[in-house]
Order: sequence, then C-alpha cells, then structure tokens
Amino acid sequence: MLLQNFYKINTLDKITDASYSVSINLNAKHEIFKGHFPGNPVTPGVGMMQIIKELTEQIVGEELFLTKAVNVKFMALINPEETPELKLILDLVQTKDEVKVKNTTFFGDTIALKLTNTYKVL
Repeated sequence: MLLQNFYKINTLDKITDASYSVSINLNAKHEIFKGHFPGNPVTPGVGMMQIIKELTEQIVGEELFLTKAVNVKFMALINPEETPELKLILDLVQTKDEVKVKNTTFFGDTIALKLTNTYKVL
C-alpha cells in the first residue's frame, strides 16, 4: 500500500470470473486530507487511481504498472467525512502481459468515478 492507512478494505467479492465488487472505507483522518483541502477534505483523483491499482494487484496477484488511462470521469467529489464508504466495481480482462480494468466507483447511489486503465504486468 503506497499510502499507509489511507483506506481499509471491508469486502472483496468475486461476482463473475472477471468482475469484482469491493467495499472500502476511507480514513478521513489521513494526512493527505490536511492539504487536500483544509476544512473541506476531498479525495484526490490520483489517490483513487492508486486504490484501483492496488485492488487490481491484489485480485490478480501481480505487481502492475499503469500504462494507459482512458475515459477517466470524476463525476462527484468524494468527501471522506461525509461518505467514507465506497463501492468499487472492477471488470478485468487479463492476458499474460497486461490487465485492463474498467471501474465504476459509488458512494450510496451516486457514481463518483468511472475509468478504464491498462496495466503492464511487471
């Protein structure tokens, strides 16, 4: 985990052979929120992308390197004090050399993030 204590995995469930549902809780007291932004914490986009990478690495059991990000859409601000629990749906397509992940992140019924990332297997 690149950012220690940034989030905690509550559940990681396999829906199908290539689809996973993950519930996490963000740590609203994490150091990153003191600067992003004081008095009005917002989860950094790069932090969400790191969470998705780490979850994908855990699922496939491989170290990964981001090579491509497309259709990245931040659709709602994620305030860890108001909505610390997030649900991520990860749809994976894996080959020997790479993993492609399509993600949708929710809090409640609100879609906060949609993206498709491609990772090289290291």
